[in-house]
Amino acid sequence: MTQVLTPAVRPPAPPVEPATRAARRRAALEWIAVHSLGVAAALFFTLPFVFVVLTSLMSDSQALSRDLVPDTWEWGNYRRVFDTPGFLTWWRNTLLYAGLGTVLTVVSSVPVAYALAKFRFRGRNLSLMLVISMMMLPPQVVVIPMYLFWAKQLDLSGTLWPLLIPMAFGDAFSVFLLRQFLLTIPDEYLDAARVDGCGELRTLLRVVLPMAKPGIAAVALFQFFYAWNDYFGPQIYASENPGAWTLSYGLESFKGAHHTDWNLTMAATVLVMAPVILVFFLAQRAFVEGVTLTGVKG
Repeated sequence: MTQVLTPAVRPPAPPVEPATRAARRRAALEWIAVHSLGVAAALFFTLPFVFVVLTSLMSDSQALSRDLVPDTWEWGNYRRVFDTPGFLTWWRNTLLYAGLGTVLTVVSSVPVAYALAKFRFRGRNLSLMLVISMMMLPPQVVVIPMYLFWAKQLDLSGTLWPLLIPMAFGDAFSVFLLRQFLLTIPDEYLDAARVDGCGELRTLLRVVLPMAKPGIAAVALFQFFYAWNDYFGPQIYASENPGAWTLSYGLESFKGAHHTDWNLTMAATVLVMAPVILVFFLAQRAFVEGVTLTGVKG
């Protein structure tokens, strides 16, 4: 006899509960809402930059029209910007101001932050309060006596030295930010280094600095961005000498010289923004990590 094989009958799937369907629908709607807000925020910050780039590639006549896309891509606008008298000098001065200023700020702020975070001495809390109070003091309050000191007493007006020299003595915000980060480093590492015979300077250089790289990167980026975009300082001290102008201050005069050539003004703006954007994308991981960890321990 032949045996007839019948296919196995799959049991019916259990019905989906209405509560489960509602939860899935709610999760899908939340996902759509969150990502829609993210896309909207990205467009809000990106579209102005796209507009500046597209305008920088337009012709002189089209830059004043309502067109959003260039008819012809005028890449020579960037060449014309570099040919502007003084632009390369402004670029060099800005690199000097931002680069040297960042190095001086980090080198002078790290030892102070290390002392406030890891040393126990009389008056430590008072010193910390003084650092915080300096952060609350607007720079406009002291601009007149500081200008009289640098310009009249030391005769350094028309240069960037009145802006660079104070950075060699630390920055209140950088000291506070580094101090908050150094508090997250366990004291056991420092004690082990001291037991091995390391002095405080060697402990700082060999133990603390390698562990504090994210915090130092965050402070360096903050200082670099501040110096690169600083307009107030160069206007006060270097305005009388075009050879000491920076990009932020020179860009204003560039716009004045080319008030109808918006394509050249936008091209110069792109060249000023590009290094800052590049530096941020190269160091954003260390920057975010440093900013995040500074608030872990108070």
